[in-house]
Amino acid sequence: MKPMNLQLGLKRYSQTICAILVALTLVACGESESPTGSAMSPSASLAGQSEAERWYTEAQANAGAQVFANNCALCHGDNAQGITEDWRAKLDDGNFPPPPLNGSAHAWHHPRSVLLQVVNNGGAAFGGQMPPFENVLNEEEKLQAIAFFQNLWTEEIYEQWEDINGSN
Repeated sequence: MKPMNLQLGLKRYSQTICAILVALTLVACGESESPTGSAMSPSASLAGQSEAERWYTEAQANAGAQVFANNCALCHGDNAQGITEDWRAKLDDGNFPPPPLNGSAHAWHHPRSVLLQVVNNGGAAFGGQMPPFENVLNEEEKLQAIAFFQNLWTEEIYEQWEDINGSN
């Protein structure tokens, strides 16, 4: 491999590893206020989405609001907005903080299967802090939590997610 190609390959590899590490912190725990002070109400969000174009139902997203509040909001914020000023800046312990899941960070780059893997396995194996939820939530609750935060995504972000990932 030529040196320039090697550098590009290493850069892409590093970016991929970084994205995976940050992705592993995706879904975590409890409640917090938005760093900007603004919060989107899930019901307002649900009313504005075209449910027919999304993989989940309104009922799943509504149920997901409670699952998210009980298991994820402590680390990701009440409305998945994140709880830190800059989710890309490492914490003092060298880990990244939990990212926003509301479409303003990178979660929308990942297929649902990867989101479920992160929920199931947590981030410890990859240097993240998120605990595994495989034995905490059942499969429907995991999908409901994902439906909740994906429902906060704009149509544009959701369409980009579908274009990249299909809806799997």
